[in-house]
Amino acid sequence: MRILLLGADGQVGHELRGPLSTFADVTAAGRGTDLGDLDALQRTLGDAAPQVIVNAAAYTDVDGAEREPGRAYRVNAEAVAVLGEWARAHGAGLVHLSTDFVFDGTLERAYREDDATGPVNVYGRSKLEGERALSALDAPALVVRTAWVWSLRRKSFVSAMLRLARERPRLAVVADQVGNPTFCRDLAVALALVLHRMGERAPEALREARGVYHLAGTGACTRYDLAAAAIALDPKRAEHVVETIAPIATHEYPLPAARPLRTELDCSRFHARFGVALPPWREALARALAG
Repeated sequence: MRILLLGADGQVGHELRGPLSTFADVTAAGRGTDLGDLDALQRTLGDAAPQVIVNAAAYTDVDGAEREPGRAYRVNAEAVAVLGEWARAHGAGLVHLSTDFVFDGTLERAYREDDATGPVNVYGRSKLEGERALSALDAPALVVRTAWVWSLRRKSFVSAMLRLARERPRLAVVADQVGNPTFCRDLAVALALVLHRMGERAPEALREARGVYHLAGTGACTRYDLAAAAIALDPKRAEHVVETIAPIATHEYPLPAARPLRTELDCSRFHARFGVALPPWREALARALAG
């Protein structure tokens, strides 16, 4: 199987390289491939001639998207449409990562795939437009919404909290945003496993299964809960100087982009279709920190 992996230098893309390479011929396109350059993207697709495209690339700077909406839409929507068109025209399959930020965060239960969307910032709106483009094309695409992806290797919420715990005696962390923390390696392994099981039928299988699915760490918590757990579970706690972790409200930490408050995802559809679920978020955190 020939796979084109876009975003190969990102949190999930980096973790996808190894698992995908165990059963496929992988072309890994990282920072040198600018999804905002749609002509260059077409050339990359033509050169790689993939049977499956895995799009782990995105404009993910939530606050930056407010300053650069044009670029956010080119990468998160227009480039995604190019991928969908190419896949449909060439009999390929597409796995595209999306986000919980397509929701407005006002639902009192976990979001299902068919719940109404309503993004509250440019990033979320641009990602939703990418989803809609694939739907309008009836592209052979698995749209996988995930949430709160974190890494220890790259800059993420968890790595930032661990760094700040070594620098500041007091941390103020938002305690009214709720979501599913997702360890990038667990997400990557799950996606690779699904493709491995599909085997050479992957393009056809992706067309048959096309649509939107949720896949994120099992269980939900607040940002404050995640920060406190990471700091408590860090095996290098002796290096910490932090003494207090103070819970605050979102409005006490103003940022350029609004954030949805509650975006817990119901991932039962993915499990029912593919037999795969991610581990509980706290278990994943403990495992990652233990090395």
